[in-house]
Amino acid sequence: MVIKVPSPPATPPAPRLSTRTRTRSLLALCTVSALLAAVPPAAHARSADRAPKVLTIAVSQSVDSLSPFLAQRLVSTSVHRLAYEYLTNYDVKDGRTVPGFATAWSASPSKLTWTFTVRGDSRWSDGRPATAEDAAWTFNTMMSDPKAATANGAFTANFRKVTAPDPTTLVIELKKPQATMTALDVPILPKHVWEGVDDFSAFNNDERFPLVGNGPFVITDFKVDRYIRLKANKNFWRGAPKVDELLLKYYKDGDAAVAALRKGEVSFVQGLTPAQAASLKSAPDVAVNDAPGRRFFALATNPGARSRDGKTFGNGHPALLDPAVRKALFHATDRRTLVERVFRGHAVEGQGYLPPRFGPYFWRPSAAQRIDYDPAKAAALLDGAGYRKARGGKRLGKDGRPLSFRILCHATDPNDKAVGKYLQEWWGALGIGLRIDCLDNVSDPWLKGDYDLAFDGWSVSPDPDLVLSIHTCAALPATPADTGSTDNFICDRQFDELYARQSAEYDPAKRADLVKQLQSRLYDTGYMNVLAYPNAVEAYRTDQISSITTMPEAAGNIWGQDGYWSWWSAVPADGSGDGGSDDGSRTALAIGAGALAVLVAAVAGLVAVRRRATVEDRE
Repeated sequence: MVIKVPSPPATPPAPRLSTRTRTRSLLALCTVSALLAAVPPAAHARSADRAPKVLTIAVSQSVDSLSPFLAQRLVSTSVHRLAYEYLTNYDVKDGRTVPGFATAWSASPSKLTWTFTVRGDSRWSDGRPATAEDAAWTFNTMMSDPKAATANGAFTANFRKVTAPDPTTLVIELKKPQATMTALDVPILPKHVWEGVDDFSAFNNDERFPLVGNGPFVITDFKVDRYIRLKANKNFWRGAPKVDELLLKYYKDGDAAVAALRKGEVSFVQGLTPAQAASLKSAPDVAVNDAPGRRFFALATNPGARSRDGKTFGNGHPALLDPAVRKALFHATDRRTLVERVFRGHAVEGQGYLPPRFGPYFWRPSAAQRIDYDPAKAAALLDGAGYRKARGGKRLGKDGRPLSFRILCHATDPNDKAVGKYLQEWWGALGIGLRIDCLDNVSDPWLKGDYDLAFDGWSVSPDPDLVLSIHTCAALPATPADTGSTDNFICDRQFDELYARQSAEYDPAKRADLVKQLQSRLYDTGYMNVLAYPNAVEAYRTDQISSITTMPEAAGNIWGQDGYWSWWSAVPADGSGDGGSDDGSRTALAIGAGALAVLVAAVAGLVAVRRRATVEDRE
């Protein structure tokens, strides 16, 4: 979209100034000279050329870490997809594997040795060549140091050896066949920058900016719960992005983010509620994108927090270790009503673990297996398991005390709060109490196992291996003091056996069947109840973004890990500019703008004097 700006009117003759006014103007001009002297030459050159094209993205989630070895939250992994290359990528049209950092790959007849050809035209943002040695170092570090395997260790757990015989050749030897070898969603890191890190569990990659990467954007600045700034990588091998900068700006309140979009202070908002989306459809210069989502929204129970060394911890309610209690709670949860009244139809009723968008892997429980809304059956299950109602209607636990649970709720997610209110009503009718703990940071109690239930959700990649791996016993923390990559401490040997089989199955149809069996087993254990698959409901300013690609290209989303294509392809409208850059991070330009304001005031004869797991919206 091109906006034509009318020519300014002719400037009238300047009035004669009094001696006092001329003196004040001279003082102002002196101030301008001093201010302009403080602006770096690069800022002078840019302002003389044109204003940078900046797109501002409103985010509601805190960054857990800027280290790809640690980060698991959606906002963090989305930024890493923009800042670092992966060996392969997903095609924007159909999700098939396409080249990324590697241009080609092949497997030995045994499928135990994979050879990747690494592109020779990728460079790190500090000018150094990005080579196969960087990829080998990244994988070897994850294999040798558990602290570097927190986020993506499932991908390398089966690796036997990784070498780089030359700058463009990467060889990975496996212990057994691995079906995810063309879907290794691991950011490749620059060896020369990271090899000096002593403790990967303590290094958050936020000590010196800009961060060295080789993706379409470079992370240039970050302030906790305020913003992340990324600058276009003009030397990116696929071609430079069409925007100069991305500013991810933190909004704790969704309505405030929507208001900022209306005023043009932000370019894009994601995670809209149905009411917000409806209100924006008639807003000028705003487009709403409502597409089938890649996320699930679930109710997770604490199965008893434990670590791989056999130690238990946390204070999860012991009644939830009883399958009858978990099943009763799910029979007392009306998923259809939640889709209709909370999501207002902008979601699909939950069934299996993977959303229907991923057709080959989508699973539905059989009629005999399905846990439908049936309060009478829920009450009968509780009665049969010994949790009977006392006088006053309250149901008692095995300890004789009233049965009551806590549920972790994300304070920034209105869906959590709304669903919680329905659960209080439905479970209350069973005689079970529910306390909704809405917190800004649910990570700390979740990682400590200090919860009974929690609202859970993950974004799913075209290959589902990672979101399945987080429920394996290997994902548990090594000790209670560690983090691990587990979602909610599930460890089921039957699930593990199925997971190992699907991971080694190269036949697509056979693997898809095993993935469905995995979902069936997860459903039957009753540790998770997928309530809904929310749509991706987003909006952007058409006077700031003239075109942007969704993933998939037909009826897809903009925000998320696969937003790589969206922000690399985004075309700024002529009217877009430095929206949202008032964070104080853009020091040089702020000084320049202040100086210009003083200059204008001087000419007019006026002098003026002028500011942190694993668990929130998981990926």
